[in-house]
Amino acid sequence: MTRALALLLTVFTGFTGLVYEVAWQRYLATLLGSHSEATAAILGIFLGGLSLGYSVFGALVRRILARASAAGRKPRLLLLYGGVEASIGVYGLAFPWLFGAVQSLSVAIPHGADGAGFALDVALTALLVGPPTVLMGGTIPVLTQALANDLEDATRFHAFVYASNTAGAFAGALFAGFVLVPWLGLVVVVRAMGAINLVAGALFAAIGSLESEATAAVPVPPLHGESRAPSVAPYAAVALLAGFSMMAIQTVLNRIGALSFGASQFTFSMVVAVFVLCIALGSLAVSLLPRIPPWLVVVSQALLVGLLLALYGQVENAPWAVHALRSVFRDDPASFFPYWTSAFVGLLLLLAAPIGLSGALLPLLFHHLRHRHADLGSVAGRLYAWNTLGSLAGALLGGYALLFWLDLHHVFRIAVAGLAIATAILAVTVLRVALPTTAGVLALALAGIALLPAWRPDRITAGAFRSRQSIEQTWKGPEAFYTALGTRWRTEFHDDDPISTVSVTRLDVPAGTTRAILTNGKVDGNVPGDNPTVILAAVLPLLYVDPARSAFVIGYGTGMTAGVLASIPEVDRVVVAEISPGVIAAAPLFDFANRKASQSPKLEIVRSDAYRALLRSEERFDVIVSEPSNPWVVGVEMLFSEEFLRAARSRLGPKGVFAQWLQAYETDDASLGTVLRTYSSVFPKVAVWYGLSSDLILLGLNDPQADVSIEGIEARIEEPAIASALRLTGIDGLAALVAHEVLPKGVLAEMRLEGDRHTLLHPVLSDRAARAFFVGAQASVPAPTNRAALDASVEASLIRRLAARSGGRLDDDLRHGVAKQWCRGGLARCATLVADWKRDDPDPPGLRRLFEDLGIDPARPPEGLRPEVLDRLERLFDLDASDGTPTFDELERMTEDFDRFWTPAAPFDPRVLLALWQRCAAAGDLRCVERGERLRRRFEAGRVGA
Repeated sequence: MTRALALLLTVFTGFTGLVYEVAWQRYLATLLGSHSEATAAILGIFLGGLSLGYSVFGALVRRILARASAAGRKPRLLLLYGGVEASIGVYGLAFPWLFGAVQSLSVAIPHGADGAGFALDVALTALLVGPPTVLMGGTIPVLTQALANDLEDATRFHAFVYASNTAGAFAGALFAGFVLVPWLGLVVVVRAMGAINLVAGALFAAIGSLESEATAAVPVPPLHGESRAPSVAPYAAVALLAGFSMMAIQTVLNRIGALSFGASQFTFSMVVAVFVLCIALGSLAVSLLPRIPPWLVVVSQALLVGLLLALYGQVENAPWAVHALRSVFRDDPASFFPYWTSAFVGLLLLLAAPIGLSGALLPLLFHHLRHRHADLGSVAGRLYAWNTLGSLAGALLGGYALLFWLDLHHVFRIAVAGLAIATAILAVTVLRVALPTTAGVLALALAGIALLPAWRPDRITAGAFRSRQSIEQTWKGPEAFYTALGTRWRTEFHDDDPISTVSVTRLDVPAGTTRAILTNGKVDGNVPGDNPTVILAAVLPLLYVDPARSAFVIGYGTGMTAGVLASIPEVDRVVVAEISPGVIAAAPLFDFANRKASQSPKLEIVRSDAYRALLRSEERFDVIVSEPSNPWVVGVEMLFSEEFLRAARSRLGPKGVFAQWLQAYETDDASLGTVLRTYSSVFPKVAVWYGLSSDLILLGLNDPQADVSIEGIEARIEEPAIASALRLTGIDGLAALVAHEVLPKGVLAEMRLEGDRHTLLHPVLSDRAARAFFVGAQASVPAPTNRAALDASVEASLIRRLAARSGGRLDDDLRHGVAKQWCRGGLARCATLVADWKRDDPDPPGLRRLFEDLGIDPARPPEGLRPEVLDRLERLFDLDASDGTPTFDELERMTEDFDRFWTPAAPFDPRVLLALWQRCAAAGDLRCVERGERLRRRFEAGRVGA
C-alpha cells in the first residue's frame, strides 16, 4: 500500500515538474527574451539543476544509509522526501513574488542587452529557478533507495518510479500547453502546482512518520555482491551519450514538427508529450519483464539506432503526411481536438518503438548496477546525473550551438552516431565482444551514417500545414504531392539556424522577379507581393512625425520597411532587431527590391530578441515599427503583450509613433479584439489602417494630441523618397492613400471594446490565435457601434476631411480614388461607396471609369456589387427607400449590413435603421420591440449622417 501510494504521488510530482518548466519558460522570457540563447539558457539551468540534484541526493542518501547502519536502524528516507516536495511547494507558492524581486533587481542593475548584460540575467535566472530544480532531482535516488524491497525487486521498482514520474510529466506537458496556461495564467498555475507539491510532501512525510518502530529498527542489510559489482564508468558514459543524443533528436523533431504542423504552442506541447510518454512506456516495459537477460540492453540500443535511421529516411515527408491528415478534418472548432488527438496518436505510433527503447535504457543500465543494494540511491543518482548532463549538452549543442554551422539533418545524424558509440561501449562492457571487432563494426556504422543524403529543403519547408484542403496529388504519395507544389518556385537559400528554419524562394516571370522569405515553412514576406503593407508600415508613421530622425524596426523580413526608412533623407539612423541569424544571412538577396537596405550605412542590424533589445535600449526613437509573424506562432505573442507595448511606448520620443503590422487572416474576431483592447490600453490614441486587404497596421501615438492635416499629408507624400515608395504599392495619390484608413485616430478608445487583454502573465492570445489558425478564420475590424464612436469616426475621418475641400460631398474623382483601392482589395465598404454613388446618379461616369479600371463588366458584376446587395445598402441611407414594414429576419440582416458595411466615407444614418425596427414593433412583433430598444440604447439617435 505504501509503495502504491508513493507511485501515485510521483505521477503528480512529475506533472507539476513539467508544468513548472513550461510556466518558468514563459516567465523568464520577460527577463532573458525569447531568442535561442535564452531558451538554451533556461533549459540548461533546468537540466543542470536536475543533474546536480540527482548527484547531491544520491550522495546524501549514501551518507544517511551509512549513519543509519552504524546506529542499527532503518533510515526514514520518505520523511526526507516529504520535506523535499514540501520545499518545492513553498517555492512554487512564492515564485511570483520571487520573480518580481529578481526582475526588479535586473532592472535596477545598469546593463545592456549585450553579452555581459545577458550573462548577468542568466545568473539571476539560475538563482531563481536553480534551487527548486535541484530539489526535483531527489525523486529517483531517494525513492529508489527508500522503497526497493530487495536486490531482485530493485530494478522493477526503480523502473516503476521512473515510469510513474515520467507519465505525470507527459500529462503536464499536454495540460500546460493546451489548457492550464491560457485558462488560468502563469501566477495561478505556478501556485496551483505549489499546492500540489505541498500536499504530496505532507503525504510522503506522513507515510515516513507512520513507519512502526519495529520497522524503523530493522538494520540496513550489508552490501551484497559488492566485489562483483561492475564499474559505473562505462555505464555513466552510455547514459551521457544517450542523454545527449535523445535530447538533440527531440530538438530536431520539435523543429520538424513546427515545419509540418506550424510553429504553434500546440505543436511543441504535443511533441514533448509524445517523447515523455514514450520514455514512460519504455521504462514501464522494463518493470514488467519477468527476467532481464544481459544482452537486452545491447540489442535494445542497436535496435534504437536502426529505427532512428529508418525514421531519418522519412522525415522530409512529414509535411506531406501532416497535410494529408489535416485535409481529413473540417475547418471548424469542433474538429480542433479530434485533429490534434489524431496527430498525437499518429506521432505516438511512429515514435513509440524508438523513443520507448531510449526510455528503457536507464532502467536497464541500473539493472546492471543493482548489486550495490545498500547503495541504490547513490547509483541511481550518479546514473541519472550523467544522463541529465548529456541532455544538457544535447540542448546546448544539438539544440543551439551546432545549428550556427550545421543543419537539422546533420544534428540528427550526429545524435544517431552518439547512440551507435554508446551501443559499442555496451557490447564491449556487457557482452565482452572483442574491441577490434566492435571498433570495425562501429567504423562501418559511422561511415554509413555520414553518407546519408540530406533532407531536401523544398520538402521540409513546403509549408503544407497552411493547405487545409487536399489536392488530387495528396493521395498519390509524397513524390506526386511535392512535385505538384514545387513546379515553379526555386529555393535560393536555406538555413536551419538556432531559432528557425529560414529559406528564400524565387519565381521568375515576365513581369519580373518575385522572392519570398519563409520561416519554419511559413511565408513571412514577399516582394513585390507584400509591398503595400511593409511600405505603408514605414510611411504612415512619417505622416505624424515630421521630421523623423531615428527608427527602430522589429523584424527584418524582406528589408522593405527598413530600406524605405533608411532612404528618407531626414532619417539618420535605423536600428533593426532581428532574432534569426538565417534571416540576416539572407538579407542581401532582397537588396534588388528594398533600396539595398543591407548595405545602407544608416542601418544597424542587431541580432537579438526585440523585447530585450528594446527594453534595454537607452535610446528614444521617433518611429518604432513592429513586423512580427502571425500571433499563433510561438514566441510572437510576446510582441503583442501589454508589457511589451508599454516598454515600446517608453522608448518613443515625445511625438513618436509605434506601428504594428497585424495579420487579419488566419485569425478570428476574438483574437483581433484582444490585440485591439491591449493596444488601446497602452496608447490612448490609436489609428487603424490596412495595407493589403487582410493586413492591418495599428498606429499608436505617444502624444494623444498629435494630429495630421490633409495639407500636411499631401506635402509629405510628395517628397521624392516617400512618393517613390508609394508608387511601389499601387497608391497613386492622396485619395488612394487615405482610403487605407480603417478606424480614424481616437475611434478605438470610443468603441470601449469589452473583454480581456493579452499580458505576459496571462498569455491568452497565443491559444486563441492558434485555434483560429486551425479553422483558417478571417477577422474583421469591429465596426463603431455606439454614438460616440460613430460620431468620432466621421469627424476624424481623413476621407471626410478631404471631402471637405469640395463642400463636404465626395466628388467623382475622390470616390474613384477611394473605391479603386477598396474594390481592388475586395473590401465590403466598396459596395457602400458604390451604393452611395448610385444614389446621386444611377449611372455616374466615374463609376463606369472605375469598372473599366478594375476590369469589371457592369452587366456581370462581382457578388459584392450585385444589384440586390446595392439595393439593400441603399435602404440604410434613406428611410424613403424602404417601402412597407420589413420582417424581423429582414431587419436582422439589415442590422448586420449596417455593422459590416458602415464607413465614415458614406455613413448610414442609424435613425433610419431605428425607424424600421419601430415599424416592425408597431406591427405587433414583440421581438422587434426588444431588439429595437437595444439598438436605441446603442445608437442613442446621434447626429451621424445628418
